[in-house]
Amino acid sequence: MPTLSMFFGIIIRMYYAPQEHNPPHIHAYYQNYTTIIDLNDFSILEGKLPTKQLRLVLAWIEIHHEELLANWQLCQNGEKPFNIEPLK
Repeated sequence: MPTLSMFFGIIIRMYYAPQEHNPPHIHAYYQNYTTIIDLNDFSILEGKLPTKQLRLVLAWIEIHHEELLANWQLCQNGEKPFNIEPLK
């Protein structure tokens, strides 16, 4: 699972596998926490993050939403996703 971005100790990844299960989503990791976030409505599908880190991830998703959906399509086609700029 490639890493798309890293910021403030948070790692964002997306499975790189053709026909990955819908809905489009990312996996976010912070210390011992992990969560899966839906890219359509930004809801948490599974897991949890501390509130501060979740807010950072949601802000990052909003900023890079189009890039994330483009990466999802690449992964669906069996192509490698590209890195996305971290929050600064």
